[in-house]
Amino acid sequence: MGAEPPAGFSADYADPSGPATRVTVLSGPSGVGKGSVVTMLRRRHPRVWVSVSVTTRPPRPGERDGVQYHFVDQATYQRMTADGELLEHAEFAGNGYGTPWRPLRARLAAGLPALLEIDLQGARQVRAALPGAQLVFLAPPSWPELVRRLVGRGTEDAAAIARRLEAARIELGAGPEFDVMVVNDDVERAADELVRLTEFPVRRSASRHDKPRQEEARVAKQDLPES
Repeated sequence: MGAEPPAGFSADYADPSGPATRVTVLSGPSGVGKGSVVTMLRRRHPRVWVSVSVTTRPPRPGERDGVQYHFVDQATYQRMTADGELLEHAEFAGNGYGTPWRPLRARLAAGLPALLEIDLQGARQVRAALPGAQLVFLAPPSWPELVRRLVGRGTEDAAAIARRLEAARIELGAGPEFDVMVVNDDVERAADELVRLTEFPVRRSASRHDKPRQEEARVAKQDLPES
């Protein structure tokens, strides 16, 4: 996030016990299946409100504007960033991503929970802006499984996959920054657990450096790549 807060931001949102406690942020390494979990969540639990991010990347097969993302051009993205319309924004693999602030603010003003699916950079920005938000880290069952998922997409060339794998290796080390860890070894189970967390957020201790509660975390250290 830039030096200036988004338009309409007030001190209430920076209060760790304020409206932001109704925000749950889902993040994790590239290829872990964040989109698949959110798609399953929408199917099984349509009552859950999910923020729709903006992005400058082109739609993938099967994606629809306003459902998975709001697809915008670079000029629109830059204007939204400059005008404070995004709560967080970041670039990944040459594309811009961001969370529109206005619909999220309306949701919180109504006293209702909200779910954000964003990358690690964005999650850190949300934690800085909304200290009361609950951060959930979606982890793969193992490193080989994460590699299989990234390669199996078939939507990117070898160079792009290599960049994503390197980013994922680094992102896996960010787990301790989060409040809860959920392992995506079963998409339906992970979606159901995420819904429970939106309805009954984890109460964090005063220290942000405490280890996250791990929901059946079975990521074996020997399976992860060395730094």
